[in-house]
Amino acid sequence: MQVAFELNGDPVNADVEPRTTLVDCIRDRLGRTGTHVGCEHGVCGACTVLVNGEAVRSCLMLAVQAQDERVVTIEGLSGDELSPLQAAFRKHHALQCGFCTPGFITTAHALLTNEPDADQERIREVLSGNLCRCTGYIPIVEAILDARSHYARDGEK
Repeated sequence: MQVAFELNGDPVNADVEPRTTLVDCIRDRLGRTGTHVGCEHGVCGACTVLVNGEAVRSCLMLAVQAQDERVVTIEGLSGDELSPLQAAFRKHHALQCGFCTPGFITTAHALLTNEPDADQERIREVLSGNLCRCTGYIPIVEAILDARSHYARDGEK
């Protein structure tokens, strides 16, 4: 099947099997490898991408379900410079191996776009579906708290 959607602001087309997951399409067919494949059961959050601004587990979504949608991966959150969240993760040493980082950042971006004043409790609640086995969660939460100032009620500045 042919699937067409917007990926990081660019129109893309891919030939996929009907059962191909969005993460496999993004990585294997379209060559964007920033989104990671972890558990393949929607439990770890490593594959989180934004679909029409909403954080979704791309291992649970079929590529054909993305037809005509706007998909943003970790690569699409920054231009020539790091995004505010990426810079905050770097500043707060909120990554170690980095495997989980794209999922945390896309999840946090969706949260802060909708709730720029999210407090620590809300951040922890939203991140509860993302797993990190190296860094621990304190620097991740601190980074997200720090990045809040770069978000406004109507989206990122």
